[in-house]
Amino acid sequence: MTATSTPQALRSRLAVAIDVDDAVAALRIARELQPWIGVAKVGLELYSAAGPDIVGGLSALGLDVFCDLKFHDIPTTVHRAARVVGSLGARYLNFHAQGGVAMLTAGVDGFLAGAAEAGLPAPTALAVTILTSDGDAPPHILGKRVQAALEAGCGGVVCAASDVPEVKRLGPRLVAVVPGIRPVGTDAHDQARVATPDAAIAAGADLLVLGRAVTRADDPAAAAAAIATSIERLVGS
Repeated sequence: MTATSTPQALRSRLAVAIDVDDAVAALRIARELQPWIGVAKVGLELYSAAGPDIVGGLSALGLDVFCDLKFHDIPTTVHRAARVVGSLGARYLNFHAQGGVAMLTAGVDGFLAGAAEAGLPAPTALAVTILTSDGDAPPHILGKRVQAALEAGCGGVVCAASDVPEVKRLGPRLVAVVPGIRPVGTDAHDQARVATPDAAIAAGADLLVLGRAVTRADDPAAAAAAIATSIERLVGS
């Protein structure tokens, strides 16, 4: 697979977690991986270091931006913060489903309103169900949090690959965003519930979040290209 032949349909299924504390480094990583990756995930580290401007910088490279800020506060605060993020042009923003339906609803409404006021397409609000680093969550929690996401109008959820079948059973139209992706032979690091890229896609994942397995590889571009190749047949590209 070459950079010029990588299908957009495939790139849109892959996100890279740009976990650095410098905007210049973040944009360099994004440019290097852009031929294979369609979404840039901005977490707390990068957002705290570079501020809201990083969203526009990554968008200018032709990437969708996933603001992985995991809002969890009173509804009014979440609404106002999400409205700001929506106006920046972020494609995705997540909220802790643990915050409940009222908070999630406020977040969804704010995110959509911010985008609409800026003349941007409607973005997708995501509810974080159970962190992939949490291996001890009670089984019943997943269903409750997916139901909260549905009641609040979220467009998708963040969940482990092993939870995707249940998510899709409860909410077939929800976008399933799956972190904890580790190709065979790579370190799980601090993730308790990991999956290979092809296993996650086979489970029904819509967007895979690639982190250290790519960004800390000896050759990040080659690592990203290998993952794209591994799932190409499964996504019908």
